[in-house]
Order: sequence, then structure tokens, then C-alpha cells
Amino acid sequence: MPVLKFSESTPEIVREGLERRNIYTSNLMTVIVDFTDGPWAEAEPFHSHTHEQTCYLASGEIIFYCEGEPDQHLQAGDMFAVASGKKHTVKILSATARLIDSFNPIRQEFIR
Repeated sequence: MPVLKFSESTPEIVREGLERRNIYTSNLMTVIVDFTDGPWAEAEPFHSHTHEQTCYLASGEIIFYCEGEPDQHLQAGDMFAVASGKKHTVKILSATARLIDSFNPIRQEFIR
């Protein structure tokens, strides 16, 4: 599907307070991640994956943690990148946050 209209799409409910929508080609995936359960007292557990990742913080405020890097306090308009295999996580500081993630290769486990 070459077009995803936000108003006409149904999000995947990953857990309470976390919804996800995605669009992808054979080699690239873009994911809209909406958090509605902030602010958090603690960050999510660190994780890593083989995929390269970039992220644009469309709204909200977070702390981005990445293995071997200083913690980054980020606000709407900021971006970060994660190399393949790097452990990373976020902590949501605002009531809501929207992250726009891109992955290469695509994350098969995100496809419903």
C-alpha cells in the first residue's frame, strides 16, 4: 500500500498507552508511535535490534538513552539515530509523545 491516511487507519494497540501505525516497502519502514501514558517514572528496558533506526520526535518530550552515549533530553522537532545492535531506550517526560521511526531493513514483527 503506497499511502497510509492517518484518519482512515486503525492503530495496532501494542499495550495500554502505546499505539503504532506503519507503512513500508521491501527495504524501509516508517512507524508512527503514539504514547498516551506519560510522564513515566522510569525508562522502558533497554533493547537492541539488527535494524538501523532514525527517529523524529513529532510531539512531546523524552529522554533518549543509547549505549555508550550521554543521555539526551529531546523535545518536538529533535531527532536521533541508532546503529544496528546498539542498546537504547526512551523515557517519556510529557503526558503524550509521538515518535516517527524509520527502520532498515523493515521490522517483520511490526507487520500485522
